[in-house]
Amino acid sequence: MNTLLETQLKRAKVAARLLKNMPTCTKNQALEKIADALIAHSDEILEANKKDMAHAKEVNMTKAMQDRLLFTHERIVGVSDGVKKVATLPDPIGEVMESWTRPNGLEISKVRVPIGVFGIIYEARPNVTVDIASLCLKSGNACVLRGGKEAIHTNKKLVEIMKDATKDILPEGAIELITELDHAIVGELIHANEYVDVIVPRGGAGLIQFVVKNATVPVIETGAGICHLYVDKDADLNKALTIAVNAKIQRPSVCNAIETILVHKDVADKFLPELKKAFEKVEIKGDDATCQIIHCEHVTDDSYATEYDDYIVNIRVVDSVEEAINHIYTYSTKHSESIITENNETAALFMNSLDSACVYHNASTRFSDGGEFGFGAELGISTQKLHARGPLGLKEMCSYQYKIEGNGQIRE
Repeated sequence: MNTLLETQLKRAKVAARLLKNMPTCTKNQALEKIADALIAHSDEILEANKKDMAHAKEVNMTKAMQDRLLFTHERIVGVSDGVKKVATLPDPIGEVMESWTRPNGLEISKVRVPIGVFGIIYEARPNVTVDIASLCLKSGNACVLRGGKEAIHTNKKLVEIMKDATKDILPEGAIELITELDHAIVGELIHANEYVDVIVPRGGAGLIQFVVKNATVPVIETGAGICHLYVDKDADLNKALTIAVNAKIQRPSVCNAIETILVHKDVADKFLPELKKAFEKVEIKGDDATCQIIHCEHVTDDSYATEYDDYIVNIRVVDSVEEAINHIYTYSTKHSESIITENNETAALFMNSLDSACVYHNASTRFSDGGEFGFGAELGISTQKLHARGPLGLKEMCSYQYKIEGNGQIRE
């Protein structure tokens, strides 16, 4: 194993043992210091971010991806506020989830405990560096961060600021950043079972699938977001249009933005022309029925299976809600899906039939977010069914332990 990586992992493992018993007030104090330090050193963060942005422009990174990378003073304030929000959240560690007494007198409690060391592999978004560190800290976990090369200067500065602000509070190794950019380091991290308890990949489908297929450390699969919006025949079309604009255009580079809009044939003639006007800056790819109603490029099966993270959308006209459900089962990454309809029976069928982590009725998929769910910041959006799914907040970053109190009982 890479010598520097092993040193970092050893520090993280020791730190996790110390964090496990750290009082809530101490963790909150560290979070407050991090939040204040981000504001105090905002000029340094912006200077570091300028280097990453200059490189992004040199390599022609898409505008949407540049938006994910960009830090502004307002965004730093938002990240700082997010850390302070985490400090106000209830500490999950030590919570007794349930307890009972056996006939032999044994008192059994199921208690929430940290998982240990999180290895996080992510791309482009430097705010993730702070979000993850703050969540890991509050939940008593150490974190080993491996961000993308796109944000290396910003990430280095953020971790430097966080570590300096908490050097007298947190154990060394509580927050570790891997600065080695060689892709081989990812392979070593995801096989570091001796030191790392769980790996969480956040990024494009290629990164996520590489980790899922190759890791020996347990993985929480997150992020891949081929999300769908279905406009039913009983939809309020004004409501549908507003939601479609929000779900696609507000921030197309994030995983909870929609990539495909399914439209019932009975409302397609009325809805699609209005959608095209509202989607002026969006490249539309449509099936044959869509192309007969509005001028657009023809969609392909590969298009339906693509997470664009950009101002591009697929449109398909369907005959029924059942056809919409079948399409989603074929192409969805099980992230977030939404139905727009005033028919509650149809909405119930849609929501009960799908197995995505988040299903919506008359609301934008953009709400699939830890902050919007009231969790504070989030580790990511889990698209799998174990160990947790949907936004990963503090409780989802914990395991549990059985604690048994006895008085000399022995098993016969």
